[in-house]
Amino acid sequence: MTINSFAKGGDGGGPSECDNKYHNDDELVVALSTGWYHHGSRCLKNIRIHANGNSVLAKVVDECDSVNGCDDEHDFQPPCPNNIVDASPAVWKALGIPGSDGDYEITWSDE
Repeated sequence: MTINSFAKGGDGGGPSECDNKYHNDDELVVALSTGWYHHGSRCLKNIRIHANGNSVLAKVVDECDSVNGCDDEHDFQPPCPNNIVDASPAVWKALGIPGSDGDYEITWSDE
């Protein structure tokens, strides 16, 4: 899992793909890598994330493009790895993960 701000002006760039909206850092939201995003089939659905002995429900609101990377609206970020859950700061906090840098090993499932 990586951390991302889905807020306006945050590191996510433009609005989320699923609902064309920005999401505050206190919302439990995620972006999934392209394969898991599966052409938007998980849009606005919850996934359950397990880490650090805790679990949390988070709403899928965006794709982290594993094929092409991002356009200028999304700061030309390089392609994501194929196994990424890019989560808001609220998800990290709810899971009790100290700090907010780098990657954190998780498991997740459809809810």
